Amino acid sequence: MTERTLPAGLHPDTLAVREAVERSQWGEHSEALYLTSSFVQPDAATAARRFGNEEPGYTYSRTSNPTVTSFERRLAAMEGTEAAIATSTGMSAILMVAMTMLKSGDHIICSQSMFGSTIKLLGSEMARFGVSTSFVSQTDVAAWKAAMRPETRLLFAETPTNPLGDLCDIAALAELAHANGALLAVDNSFASPVLQRPAEFGADLIVHSGTKLLDGQGRAMAGAVCGPKALVEERMGAFQRTAGLNVAPFNAWVMLKGMETLSLRVKAMSAAALEMAQWLEAHPKVARVHYCGLPSHPQHDLAMRQQSGMGGGVLAFDVIGATPEALRANAFTVIDSTRVCSITANLGDVKTTITHPASTSHGRLSEEQRQAAGISQGLIRLSVGLEHLEDIKADLCRGLDTL
Repeated sequence: MTERTLPAGLHPDTLAVREAVERSQWGEHSEALYLTSSFVQPDAATAARRFGNEEPGYTYSRTSNPTVTSFERRLAAMEGTEAAIATSTGMSAILMVAMTMLKSGDHIICSQSMFGSTIKLLGSEMARFGVSTSFVSQTDVAAWKAAMRPETRLLFAETPTNPLGDLCDIAALAELAHANGALLAVDNSFASPVLQRPAEFGADLIVHSGTKLLDGQGRAMAGAVCGPKALVEERMGAFQRTAGLNVAPFNAWVMLKGMETLSLRVKAMSAAALEMAQWLEAHPKVARVHYCGLPSHPQHDLAMRQQSGMGGGVLAFDVIGATPEALRANAFTVIDSTRVCSITANLGDVKTTITHPASTSHGRLSEEQRQAAGISQGLIRLSVGLEHLEDIKADLCRGLDTL
């Protein structure tokens, strides 16, 4: 059928619903799910040209697939970048960045308060390939600058961080990276393009764990990297053909469906998380609340400028306790007393999730690394979903009120 071309300048909320590959001859309204490993070619000569990248066309789903292309085009449009490449998970997206942008002898600078698996991957696994990593304070631009070396090729930031919600000044880090011939990659999984578009602040590459907010219902895993065509399509695309970090078509289709409601969910979750953070801040059994949407947060002003005036749907809080052992026991009491919240390490779900970062997402780190990241034994992370908020407050009170 004849496809009408979308006009230029559409709002990201519209692109989240409309951007995709053209419809098939059947005129389906919902994006088609192409569950196929390979594609039949009209003749041998065409197959040769397509496999040789001399003409466009689908050949094999490890290389490309129409459903995956729709996901990539939609996310790139929302982030405001030239291209995107989909991967099997968020961690494989970070691996994609590392394996295509770095070589032996290169140096990375990262935040010391990022997701535990990211710290392990960039700090430990990449060292086996001759890549060195320096970890610095997320919030201190001077610390990033002091860590720069002649061989620094990549600055990698996660903003807000998991689980404390620390921010980095994306524009300042981009300026620092570019002045020293390096790239800036930003993990935007916590905020999503609904709240912030790092490319607008100068970031070169934007990483996503689609498993979180893009899906939004905890159904499937996926990842992606967004950026300029020269880096994403040419360098990463070539690596993808060989390395096989690609996402399955079904998972890409799930992401497409999730992204259609992304804006509504993120805004509702942000409003609920702010109310929850204010309530927790006033609770006598809570020692501290970590949420950039609160005026008391040291980076609140930056968050409001950088994240469209919203704090996102994830917060963390420290329960009271005199010793590490008491803090851990009290945190476990609060978590185990819940009946509505889901005890799981996933986040960005329509169901509220609760977890103990020190023993889950950051459990593989050393105690020294956890302390540097600010992860105490009394810290609880809450990803606020779409339930009635009074029910979630009552759920937390079952444990908090007993401490």
